[in-house]
Amino acid sequence: MLEAIGLSRQDEAVYDALVRRTQATVSELVHDCHIPVSAARRTLRSLVDLGLATRSTGRPVRYVAVSPDSGLEAVLREREAGLRDVRLHIGTLVKMYRAGTRFAHPGDLIEIVSGRDEVNHHWVQMQQNTRTQMRGFDRPPYAAPQAHTEPNHVELALLKRGVKYRVIYDRSALALPGWLDDVTAGMRHGEQARIAADLPMKLAISDDRLAIIPLLRPVDDMIAASYVIHPSPLLDALVALFETTWTRSVPVQLNSPDAEVLSEEEARLLTLLASGATDKAASRALGWSERTVQRHVTKLMQRVGAQTRFQVAMEATRRGWI
Repeated sequence: MLEAIGLSRQDEAVYDALVRRTQATVSELVHDCHIPVSAARRTLRSLVDLGLATRSTGRPVRYVAVSPDSGLEAVLREREAGLRDVRLHIGTLVKMYRAGTRFAHPGDLIEIVSGRDEVNHHWVQMQQNTRTQMRGFDRPPYAAPQAHTEPNHVELALLKRGVKYRVIYDRSALALPGWLDDVTAGMRHGEQARIAADLPMKLAISDDRLAIIPLLRPVDDMIAASYVIHPSPLLDALVALFETTWTRSVPVQLNSPDAEVLSEEEARLLTLLASGATDKAASRALGWSERTVQRHVTKLMQRVGAQTRFQVAMEATRRGWI
C-alpha cells in the first residue's frame, strides 16, 4: 500500500512490524520480518530519514514508530509537493517542445484528414482530449440536419467535466427552423453562445493545442475532409481571430436579466435584433409569423421610445436587457 509514496515492500514490512510493537530492537525486527540484519539496519535508517521512526540513545538501541497519522501524512505531503513540481516541469518541457517543433518540421504543422470516418475520429478525439476549453465558429451549410433538443453527447460530457464551451454562430443560421431551441438547449448545460455576421469558416479549437477546420461545400452532404492545425503561428492566429470575434459578437441569453420588464420571448427577440436578424430570420428562429415579429418589434420600440430597430437594440443594451 505504501509503495505509492516511495516506500519499498521491505520498508513497509519493517514499518508495519515496528508499528505493531510500538518500539523494537534490530534483532526483534529481524525476527519479525525474516530479513538479514544488514537489511534491517538499512531500512531503519531510511525510516528515520523519512520521519517514520526515531532512534533511542540507550543500549540496546531501540527504534520507536512515529504515529502513522503524522508520519505518513508528512511523507504524503512531501510526495504531493514533488508531483506538483513535476507537473510544472512538464508544462515547461511542453512549451520547449512546441517552440522547437514549430519550425523544425513545418510540413507536420498542418495535416489534411480525408474520409468521413477519419474526420469524425479526429473530431471526437480532439474534444475528449480537451482539458480547459473548446472554442468554435459554427455556420451553415451543415452535413446533417441539426438536432433541436440536446447538445451532442461529447459536448455534454465535457461540460459536466468543467470544460468551458464557447461557440460563435453565424447570423445566417438564424433562418434555420429550430436553431434557437438547439442553441438554448446547449446553453442550459453550460455552453456560452454568441452571434456574429459573416464568419469566415467553420472552426473548432481545443485549448491552445489543436484546431480543426472542416471542409464542407454547399453541394456536399457530409464532411469528407478537414484541416488539422497543430501548435504553430497559424494556430495562434486562429485563437486570436476567435477571441477578437467573440468580443464583437452578440451574446445569446436564456432569460431576460429583468423578468419583470421582459418576457423570455422578448429577450430572445432582442438578441436576434441586436445580431442584425431580418424579420424573416427572426420568425423562423422563434417559430413565429413575420407579422408577429413585427408586432413585437413595434411594442418594444414604443416601450423604449425608439424610432428604429437599431435604436431598440442600443437602448436594450444600455438598460442591460441584452
